[in-house]
Amino acid sequence: MSVAGRRKNSYVAYVFLAPALILLGVFVLYPFLDNFKLALYQSSPSPLIPSTYVGPSQFWQTITSSTFLQGLQATLIYTAIVVPFGLLFGLLLAVLANQKLRGMVIYRTIFSTTVISGVAVSAVIFDTLLNPVVGILPWLGININPLTSPTWALPVNALIGVWSYMGLAFIFCLAGLQSVDTSVLEAAECDGAGWWSTLFRVTIPMLSPTLFAALTLGTISALFSFGTINLLIGANAPSVNANVLGLQIYNNILVNQNFGIAACLCIALFIVTLIITGVMFRFLERRVSYAR
Repeated sequence: MSVAGRRKNSYVAYVFLAPALILLGVFVLYPFLDNFKLALYQSSPSPLIPSTYVGPSQFWQTITSSTFLQGLQATLIYTAIVVPFGLLFGLLLAVLANQKLRGMVIYRTIFSTTVISGVAVSAVIFDTLLNPVVGILPWLGININPLTSPTWALPVNALIGVWSYMGLAFIFCLAGLQSVDTSVLEAAECDGAGWWSTLFRVTIPMLSPTLFAALTLGTISALFSFGTINLLIGANAPSVNANVLGLQIYNNILVNQNFGIAACLCIALFIVTLIITGVMFRFLERRVSYAR
């Protein structure tokens, strides 16, 4: 192809990419960069009064406050529960659903339904199940409401997060399992490897790129999650040790209308996410095997 032809194809490609790039710039890049500007201003209690420039001191005051540190701890605990257990259960369900049995398509559909269940739907389901009057807890001899307990509020919401993330992890793992070369599994079987040995020494290593992708996406999603906590606990989140950073950002924007603090929290959460994902790529990505 001539130089003129390649240049023409490049122009055509840019035309098709333009709508996506415009949306990305307007709704992602511009708000992200605007956060750094908003973090330098202290919001006024009235929209008629302009914001006051305070410089970087507001950011340092925000990230050193007890509210932020408690929220960071709650966010990390929530993520540490949701991601490993959600990925583990998703992998187990994918291994079971990958068997060639009659009616397995129905089970695959059931296992993946948590993906399409919205946050509000999940909150209503678990709020009913955990209700101390009409839920399943009285049948188990438990007479407390875990959503009002400082000990159990965050783990219970993490359990809901595990249930929600499990469906996505299941889809990732099932797709990865179906792409594994069956000739490799047959060779392992001919060499005398049992089912468990084949799973841990052949299948899972070949599934490592899929597992790493699901782990990364799940971690980023869990760090920003706050929907069920907001719906089930709401304003009581600080008193039950469940005031995650995502909820703090939400409250500062829509409730307190303190956009400067919200911007500081957004930047801090972005930095935390960047550090965690950087560590994951530094120490876990090297264990990923891309050989097929």
